[in-house]
Amino acid sequence: MIVQRLDEQGVTALLDGLAALLADTVAGGASVGFLAPLGHPEAAHWWRERAAAVAAGRLAVWVAREGERVTGTVSLALPDKPNSRHRGELVKLMVSREARGRGLGRRLLTTVEDAAAAAGLTLLHLDTETGSPAEHLYRSAGWTRAGTIPDYAADPRGELRPTTLYFKQVGVPAAAAAVAG
Repeated sequence: MIVQRLDEQGVTALLDGLAALLADTVAGGASVGFLAPLGHPEAAHWWRERAAAVAAGRLAVWVAREGERVTGTVSLALPDKPNSRHRGELVKLMVSREARGRGLGRRLLTTVEDAAAAAGLTLLHLDTETGSPAEHLYRSAGWTRAGTIPDYAADPRGELRPTTLYFKQVGVPAAAAAVAG
């Protein structure tokens, strides 16, 4: 399995696989911002918009593939304001249902954390559905819970669910992170 960062052309070249992954993730019940059923055309349209954000430098996207099949992805929304150039938002960590349980989510998470630190970012944040398998992944990877917001977003079935906010300091020596925390 390979994990690689995509440029705009890479997102476009893998559009069908990325759209299939997004539709599979939603069909599997993951709350990633879409209601079920999510059709391939809608998922492909969403990814086309991400290609434009990659080209504009507002989004970094990594993809995991087994051969030509897309099995996972993660993105990092990059700062666009002068007072936030030190932080980024981890968005849309997705692993296909058939690839779950093999460490791919952890590998994608580590990839984005390392890339953020290498780019000079020192703080990452995210939100995830409270009680989801993703929440367990973030806690076990050293992310810190910041709080929970009730009825934040609808899950794929349309039911309002709480979300939990997490953050993680990256690219900061452990002693400095402990003092800051």
